[in-house]
Amino acid sequence: MPRYRMTVEYDGSPYVGWQRQENGHSAQAAIEKAILSLTGETVAIRGAGRTDSGVHAMGQVIHADISRSWEPHKLRNALNAHLGMKREKLAILDVQAVDDSFDARFSALRRHYLYRIICRPAPLALEARRAWWVPKGLDHEAMHAAAQMLVGHHDFTTFRSTHCQAKSPMRTLDRLDVTREGDLIEIRASAQSFLHNQIRSFAGTLKLAGEHKMTPEDVRAALEAKDRKACGPVAPPEGLYFMKVDYPGDV
Repeated sequence: MPRYRMTVEYDGSPYVGWQRQENGHSAQAAIEKAILSLTGETVAIRGAGRTDSGVHAMGQVIHADISRSWEPHKLRNALNAHLGMKREKLAILDVQAVDDSFDARFSALRRHYLYRIICRPAPLALEARRAWWVPKGLDHEAMHAAAQMLVGHHDFTTFRSTHCQAKSPMRTLDRLDVTREGDLIEIRASAQSFLHNQIRSFAGTLKLAGEHKMTPEDVRAALEAKDRKACGPVAPPEGLYFMKVDYPGDV
């Protein structure tokens, strides 16, 4: 059966998250319904990563097995037409035909996320539900220095949700950089995989560092404590974006 790799963009605001759930409409369900409407097939798709309600994606990757063979660009356009008719806040950016050894989740080498904070006195209008509004100033250089305490292979128990289903809290964080341009602070994180709420926990803790309420040494101590109570509050979902996934053979 032909397998297709798709790159997906979505506004997470109207969805209960990526994963199909009984308590509301999900991004996964939106695509599966579009495939059903287009092909008449009930298809279970797999995504490279799960996102919570309110979290956005600019480069989520999925794969789907569809019995009919399609030219990739025609499948993309047809699915987008069906998604548009349902007024979904979701678009298929790219479709590629792949062999059945490709798995959106298990073939991934690295995942990249962005967390956006806008620091200004005035509330957000155009960026509402697109970033975390922080009305007071933050020291992004202090945030970056604190972030470096988290890079590397660690037990991230402190920064994982109590509902996290991962078998192990051990992860290797390849990158955690904080930069600023005007009012916008960006936190960029890269790793092969992340724990549930890990990046939002990072963001909440780094905000405290930006307020000079935690030093880099405090952040290191929080990591070593392996205790959820040691980290800052979990940052809101609207600032988080699933940006990109790396796979073998990608240029």
